[in-house]
Amino acid sequence: MSQVTLSINGQTHTVDVPSDMPLLWALRDTLNLTGTKYGCGIGVCGTCTVLINGTPMRSCTMPAISMAGAEITTIEGLDPTGNHPVQKAWKEVDVPQCGYCNSGQILVASALLQQNPSPDDQDIDAAMAGVLCRCGTYSRIRKAVKRAAKYAAQEGGAS
Repeated sequence: MSQVTLSINGQTHTVDVPSDMPLLWALRDTLNLTGTKYGCGIGVCGTCTVLINGTPMRSCTMPAISMAGAEITTIEGLDPTGNHPVQKAWKEVDVPQCGYCNSGQILVASALLQQNPSPDDQDIDAAMAGVLCRCGTYSRIRKAVKRAAKYAAQEGGAS
């Protein structure tokens, strides 16, 4: 076991985890932050995406102990009230079908809007391609990202 201090959603957590435990399992099993989902376990599907210092990364393949000093944002920390522009747009456009990929999709979309406040279809498709949607709601995802971009512009940014 190794002790690591993680900064997650603006709070500091010190946990004892095996040195090879992926961040995904530290979040879900140790800290009970279950919004981050397990998909493939090999970093391909994107379901387990979290933001590391604002950059989307796969939590299933990175050891939790390597995240000391990083700012980790999970779906629970994006906006706990659900009022982030992407979260609002997701609900309004009715993106979820099964909903399993949504935490990864939402975090990737929020990172995209931080870097590109006015993405076109190609920008959205390129950014979102890293998170697979088993239900195929890609056209609704694109529509929600565009709506979120409008909301973010009105609010002064997608923070």
